Amino acid sequence: MAVPARTCGAARPGVARTARPRPGPGPRRSASGPARRLWLFLLLLLAAPGASAYSFPQQHTMQHWARRLEQEIDGVMRIFGGVQQLREIYKDNRNLFEVQENEPQKLVEKVAGDIESLLDRKVQALKRLADAAETFQKAHRWQDNIKEEDIMYYDAKADAELDDPESEDVERGSKSSALRLDFVEDPNFKNKVNYSYTAVQIPTDIYKGSTVILNELNWTEALENVFIENRRQDPTLLWQVFGSATGVTRYYPATPWRAPKKIDLYDVRRRPWYIQGASSPKDMVIIVDVSGSVSGLTLKLMKTSVCEMLDTLSDDDYVNVASFNEKAQPVSCFTHLVQANVRNKKVFKEAVQGMVAKGTTGYKAGFEYAFDQLQNSNITRANCNKMIMMFTDGGEDRVQDVFEKYNWPNRTVRVFTFSVGQHNYDVTPLQWMACTNKGYYFEIPSIGAIRINTQEYLDVLGRPMVLAGKEAKQVQWTNVYEDALGLGLVVTGTLPVFNLTQDGPGEKKNQLILGVMGIDVALNDIKRLTPNYTLGANGYVFAIDLNGYVLLHPNLKPQVSQRVTWRVGKPFKMGTPDFLPGLPQTTNFREPVTLDFLDAELEDENKEEIRRSMIDGNKGHKQIRTLVKSLDERYIDEVTRNYTWVPIRSTNYSLGLVLPPYSTFYLQANLSDQILQVKLPISKLKDFEFLLPSSFESEGHVFIAPREYCKDLNASDNNTEFLKTFIELMEKVTPDSKQCNNFLLHNLILDTGITQQLVERVWRDQDLNTYSLLAVFAATDGGITRVFPNKAAEDWTENPEPFNASFYRRSLDNHGYIFKPLHQDTLLRPLELENNTAVGILVSTAVELSLSGRTLRPAVVGVKLDLEAWAEKFKVLASNRTHQDQPQKQCGPNSHCEMDCEVNNEDLLCVLIDDGGFLVLSNQNHQWDQIGRFFSEVDANLMLALYNNSFYTRKESYDYQAACAPQPTGNLGAAPRGVFVPTIADFLNLAWWTSAAAWSLFQQLLYGLVYHSWFQADPAEAEGSPETRESSCIMKQTQYYFGSVNASYNAIIDCGNCSRLFHAQRLTNTNLLFVVAEKPLCSQCEAGRLLQKETHCPADGPEQCELVQRPRYRRGPHICFDYNATEDTSDCGRGASFPPSLGVLISLQLLLLLGLPPRPQPQVQARVASHRF
Repeated sequence: MAVPARTCGAARPGVARTARPRPGPGPRRSASGPARRLWLFLLLLLAAPGASAYSFPQQHTMQHWARRLEQEIDGVMRIFGGVQQLREIYKDNRNLFEVQENEPQKLVEKVAGDIESLLDRKVQALKRLADAAETFQKAHRWQDNIKEEDIMYYDAKADAELDDPESEDVERGSKSSALRLDFVEDPNFKNKVNYSYTAVQIPTDIYKGSTVILNELNWTEALENVFIENRRQDPTLLWQVFGSATGVTRYYPATPWRAPKKIDLYDVRRRPWYIQGASSPKDMVIIVDVSGSVSGLTLKLMKTSVCEMLDTLSDDDYVNVASFNEKAQPVSCFTHLVQANVRNKKVFKEAVQGMVAKGTTGYKAGFEYAFDQLQNSNITRANCNKMIMMFTDGGEDRVQDVFEKYNWPNRTVRVFTFSVGQHNYDVTPLQWMACTNKGYYFEIPSIGAIRINTQEYLDVLGRPMVLAGKEAKQVQWTNVYEDALGLGLVVTGTLPVFNLTQDGPGEKKNQLILGVMGIDVALNDIKRLTPNYTLGANGYVFAIDLNGYVLLHPNLKPQVSQRVTWRVGKPFKMGTPDFLPGLPQTTNFREPVTLDFLDAELEDENKEEIRRSMIDGNKGHKQIRTLVKSLDERYIDEVTRNYTWVPIRSTNYSLGLVLPPYSTFYLQANLSDQILQVKLPISKLKDFEFLLPSSFESEGHVFIAPREYCKDLNASDNNTEFLKTFIELMEKVTPDSKQCNNFLLHNLILDTGITQQLVERVWRDQDLNTYSLLAVFAATDGGITRVFPNKAAEDWTENPEPFNASFYRRSLDNHGYIFKPLHQDTLLRPLELENNTAVGILVSTAVELSLSGRTLRPAVVGVKLDLEAWAEKFKVLASNRTHQDQPQKQCGPNSHCEMDCEVNNEDLLCVLIDDGGFLVLSNQNHQWDQIGRFFSEVDANLMLALYNNSFYTRKESYDYQAACAPQPTGNLGAAPRGVFVPTIADFLNLAWWTSAAAWSLFQQLLYGLVYHSWFQADPAEAEGSPETRESSCIMKQTQYYFGSVNASYNAIIDCGNCSRLFHAQRLTNTNLLFVVAEKPLCSQCEAGRLLQKETHCPADGPEQCELVQRPRYRRGPHICFDYNATEDTSDCGRGASFPPSLGVLISLQLLLLLGLPPRPQPQVQARVASHRF
């Protein structure tokens, strides 16, 4: 569809125009209606033979120029590319390799089986741990008088606290018998560890000396031996973790905690794996009282509480948030329950901040809205636990009639009530609501109580699971997330741990969950089970879960957060030019990595069908035509792909394999004859000498892909260093060494010899300068990139791993010659031009072999054109001269001549644009420094016309894995919104001093002194805080690719006196578009500019409110535990109102007036539940 603009292209084949003087400044005149038709008629007359001076070239002339360009490119590639010669070299060396076949069904089934076996070993370890934990806790005797000095354990945060002079333990002196351990570096954990002990992490807001915590530390100590025995049975085990419902985390092996510089907000109960293991999926409606009595600090506490509540939800849950006074309404654009994924929760969190208190309290409106939401069966939801979470400052209405109508007698919806703020209201109605609806009543009097009380509802939801016993003891595997201890991307197997003690003399069964046991599996360990290099550069394995989120995919990249150097206005992404190696990169482990399969790839109907089949656990195979994005995210290619998929048994995952048709077969080196002849180190093998730097001057520079050829070979970003290390290692190992990957090693040596023969047969005897070439090159599946001559390697910027080089992958996917201009940032001038060094344009093509009826593409060859020399050559080829030495033709005053791209470059614009819309060559010298830019940045008017005339098609997609710096906030000194300001009359009124409003105000003032960051932003304190850390963001990407027009095409950009003629034609066997156009005569017709640059989307993403109306297919976990007839609901919370004491208030006021230094807020102790132990 054409982009609306003030200009449009009118197809008029064969139109020519006499060159005319450029109009001066003046009002724009429109050529519409009869006047326009007369103007076009005169234009055709002016194009007739006999007209004087220069005219716009005829169509056949421009087609002639196009053929000359095609012939020149083809000739150079035939002479220097060496495609045919390389085919012959492969055939001549046929005895050195075998052609193997990738059989998709067998491959994918084998990999799925290997992954199943890997995960099953972790499942057995999990079961041993969970059984042992339940046994140890049942045998434990509760100690009321236990003291810190009675417990010996390694506090993972002890070292950090000792280094912090303001820490709690340093301030008061630690009483615990903390262990001090020695650690050794372990590459498997990417950390220093101690295999003899476990480590303990306790959240900052929990007092580690409380009786509950000390008893927890006491009985969990026995888990240490089970952890150690598990590792003895399976040395590949990574982190083994017990997350307790009290907040204690005990993990093995021991390692110091990776705490941030400031406040450590880690709480195991908020981790994705714990949430998933502790309860079944949830349908939750949060309703918030925003009546006029809710003001100041109370409203702020409610907003924060809701945000913290949302963080306890996972992707298996569904949620909606509404506010109510006399009426209820959703706080966001979501009108029904939506999946609690990262993007939807961000929408809620932003919307909650806009809540304003007004009106009167109407519980009935709030609960009716919530029940209606939960009864809506026409939407996708969890269909398991159903609950309503109400936040209020208090009220007297019990709305019994609402519960009788919607929830009784079955009570399928649990009701949790939260009394927020300090007030003197009777909380009995709130307790009654919770207790009569199988829920729980909580109190949140201050900010310190929020995190504890917004997550303990999970204990209630865990009751049916505990009562179900062994039936509920099923291992679940999580989505992908970032390990908090630096392991990288992991999945975790989880298993709940139940309290098996009996309550009371009647031997009543305990119904509380003790915690969740977890074992991590690094994604890298799963990737090692997949074929790496036999699938070719564009083949890959992927896996998804029941949500359609990818577990494995080449486009899955972690979000990056904290301590990152940012480019101006750009997000940070791994694997892009913005990534700065050597800087400490960390990820935001608060956010799970949830990338849908349809977002990892370019979505289409075929992929939707494949995704649904995989989620349903089916097997399948399908060949499709689809669009793929290039590695550098600048191009789109339409390709053929074969998809094959099978379920991974005993898990919620499904595995897929993607293969291009040309990757059905691959080469496997067979150097057995050479190996038998050489019993010395591998460096003595034939062809190895061509890897040595001493051969580079005569044979060309060799880059080797940084692959894991041998176990002792350390990877390096510096290819020179990597090659040096590789050669040193090869001096020690034999060709059949078991510590090396023989497939990779032998293929590397084979391709070294193959590419050296190309130098010998083709490149060495050719004069590159004759054809203005800077270099010739060849890259292979075996990992060799050979660049000739050696000096050209100094300016070689392509990835030494061919499978990660954009030119390599695109050449395999496309027929013909693929041009790749220099990649430019629109804000920067190319470095090469600043240094007066030659700028090159890569031209590459795949080498296709046909051996015994089997077709494959094992290599890519190409040349690097000298930009300046080829720009001059381009002018000649698109002119009336036959060669560069011929003098330019001059047009007499009485003769008719056609303009050409050389003589008339002041009036005629001639360019070559690639299939992504990037400028490759131009006849305008001043545009040479714009080579590689999106053409709309060079000539917006002409690019828009090409797009509107279907030469280009646009594809928009979204990158959900970017991480963006926070936006700076203004009004740093302003008070928080909603702060109540009393009048003079209030201060003189004694009744006011005993009211909740006065208590709220004093709380605000006190918190303002103790936590000044609530009232102003302190950069020092803000570092690493959740509000200022870099977080995930969504970037909109736009790529262009060739449309449906293949023929030669003339058109007019119609704009009255400012109109322009242009001609466009695709060059055969290339990815180039040849465009000849009149240069713009004035700026009055400047159209809207097409954008290609990545742009930042709003936090709610691309039409997020509309996307939730069309949710993607998913399936929840196969099990649900939300009801048990024997559940005891009598424990439903209890509390008391908090009438403010006049004496306390006066004391607080005196403290404020005297300016006494504020004491830190006391830590929240874990809620004691004696029946838990």
